[in-house]
Amino acid sequence: MNDKTQEQIGVVFIHGVGLRGSVWREAAEGLPYPCLLADFPLRDAPEEQRRGLSLQDYVEDLARQIENWEVRKFILVAHSISGVLAFELARRFRDRVVGLAAVGAIIPEGGGSFLSALPLPARWILPLLLRLSGTRPPEKLLRANLCSDLEPAQTDEIVRHFAAESRLLYTERIGAPVPDIPKLYVKLTKDLEVTPQLQDRMIQRFGRTHVFELASGHLPMISSPEGVRQAVERMMAIAADASRA
Repeated sequence: MNDKTQEQIGVVFIHGVGLRGSVWREAAEGLPYPCLLADFPLRDAPEEQRRGLSLQDYVEDLARQIENWEVRKFILVAHSISGVLAFELARRFRDRVVGLAAVGAIIPEGGGSFLSALPLPARWILPLLLRLSGTRPPEKLLRANLCSDLEPAQTDEIVRHFAAESRLLYTERIGAPVPDIPKLYVKLTKDLEVTPQLQDRMIQRFGRTHVFELASGHLPMISSPEGVRQAVERMMAIAADASRA
C-alpha cells in the first residue's frame, strides 16, 4: 500500500438511481485527491437480479468497495437518492469520514426512507407507480427531467444504460441520523428532477450546513463537471477548517 496515498484525504463519489460510478469520471479528473467512483450493486446483472436487493444490500456493497480502498480518510459526495445511503456509510465509517457533500440529494428525517422525504402527494403516488410500472421511468421523463440540460449524445448514453433499481431502495428506512460532521449541500438551481424548492426543504433537514449553488440540472457531474470540482474543493476546505477548530 502506498503510504502517501493512505495519508491523503480522498473523495468517495456515490451516484444516483439508474447510473454507475463512471458518471463522475470527468468531474473527478483533475482533482488533486484520490477518488473512488463507487457503483451500486449488480450494475451489469439482469434487472431481475436487482429487484430483490434490499436497502441494506446497497449499503453493504458500497461499504465493501470503501473497505477495499487504500485511502484512510475521505469525504462522501452523494448524489440524489444516495443522500439516504450516505447516512449509514457515514455512521459505519465514522472514524474515517471527514465530510459529506450532498449533490441535489434527498435528506430524510429521523432515519426515514427516500419515499418519506418526498412531499405529498408524491409520497402517496410513488409507491403505487413503483408497484405497477417498476422503477425505470418512461424514456420521455428521463430525457425531459433527469437529462434536462445535457447534450443529445449525453442524454442518449444515460437513457441507453439506465439500470432499474430495486423498489426497496426507495421504500426501506435507512435508520441512521443526519451525521454530525462537516456538511455541504450542493443546490442545483436548474434541476427538474429534485426541484430547487424541494432542495430547500432538504437543506433545512440537513441541519447546520454550508450551501453551494450550481446552475445545473440533475446531472451536474456531466453538464457542469468543473462546478462539481469546485464544490468538492469547497467541501475539502470546510473539512480542513473543522479539523483545525
